[in-house]
Formats: sequence, C-alpha cells, structure tokens
Amino acid sequence: MLRIALAQTKSIKGDIQANIENHLRLINEALAQKAGAVFFPELSLTGYEPELAESIATTPDDIRFAVFQQMSDAHNITIGVGMPIRMAEGITISMLVFQPNEPLLTYAKQQLHADELPYFIEGNEQVILWPDTHKIALAICYESLQSNHIQNAHAMGAKAYLASVAKSQKGVAKAYAHYPSIAQQYQIPVLMVNCVGYYDNFESVGSSGFWNEKGELVADLDNRGEGVLVVEV
Repeated sequence: MLRIALAQTKSIKGDIQANIENHLRLINEALAQKAGAVFFPELSLTGYEPELAESIATTPDDIRFAVFQQMSDAHNITIGVGMPIRMAEGITISMLVFQPNEPLLTYAKQQLHADELPYFIEGNEQVILWPDTHKIALAICYESLQSNHIQNAHAMGAKAYLASVAKSQKGVAKAYAHYPSIAQQYQIPVLMVNCVGYYDNFESVGSSGFWNEKGELVADLDNRGEGVLVVEV
C-alpha cells in the first residue's frame, strides 16, 4: 500500500516563490501523516491563470524547483506540482514529479479544453508512476473527464488514476459523477486533487476526493479551505 496525500491549495496568482513556500508547508503536513507521495492541483505553483502563462512559464530544471528534489531525497517522498512548462514547440500545462534519488519526470496535459488552446500546446505521452508496482496514471483536469484518456491509461496497465485539477462547482459536479463511474468500470481507485480560491474567471471549490474501485467516495475535503487528505492506494 502507498499512502498518498492530496494537497488542496489556495495559490497566489503568479507568485511562484510564495506558492513554493506554501507547498513546502503542505508537504510537511503530508510527511507528518506518513505519506509516501503528495500531489498538488493543476498549475499549483502559479494558480490556474492561462493569460499569465507566456510571461511566467519556465523549464523543468528551473533552480527554484530544486527544493522539491531536496525534500524528496531527504524524506523519501514523491512530490507532484503543477507548472506551465516551456517547450520548443510551445507551453504545456504540466505536472513535475520529483522522486527520491531519481530523475525528474514531467507529465504534460494531453487534451486541452478549447479555452486553453490559445495559450498552451498538448502533450503526447502518458505517464504511469511506479510502473512496476502501484501503476498510477496521471491526468490533468479536462482530460480526466474524457473517456479515451482513462481507456488509454488502463490499456497501459494503470491500477489507479490520479487527476490534478482546477475545477469550479460545475466542474466538480461533473467529476463527482464521472469518477465513480470509471472507478467501477475499470475497477481501479480514482483520486482528485483540486484547489480553492478565485482563478482566471471562476471560483475553484476544492472537494478533493478519493473513490475506491467500487466507485464509493471514501474520503474528501471541504469546498473552501486548504488541507491535506491522506489515503491508501
């Protein structure tokens, strides 16, 4: 079993350093609960602000992120954070995954919502974490509600599905209908980590949750505040 922490954050618009400091606080909370991994919402280091992407996107080797690798190595914890990442072809909505004494992994959102297309490009590769053991497939927001994304992840052998999102009340309602369905269909647990606060043009309403392979909601957070939810997968 792996203890996974879902870190429900309230990011400060465009303030990467302040958000890093808040991430470290929540990572420490996860460690206090003996988590072996902690994951953050979509674009957690900047807030979900597509119009800022061009000005604040950076590369995975940005020195500001070194503290996450240091935390990962020192405490034997995997850390997944959200950041707009600049590639040769354009900017991606990415999750940077820091693993103990391992090279950095970058997962880029493969399916973008129409509103995101003016600012971002799509990734083209699925990431399965712990491919030899836990086999957890990553998803980022919109794509996690598209049936072909989970189909592909399941075909690759995924034993769990983790969605990093930034969702309004309407989006959370869709997620709370869709995730139990795919959990039942594929008989795998589903995890969602959402943010709280106002971003872009909507209010994000948290409600991070964990559904077991029967589609039952086992645990969740409220729709207002920051917090860490630790579950076993």
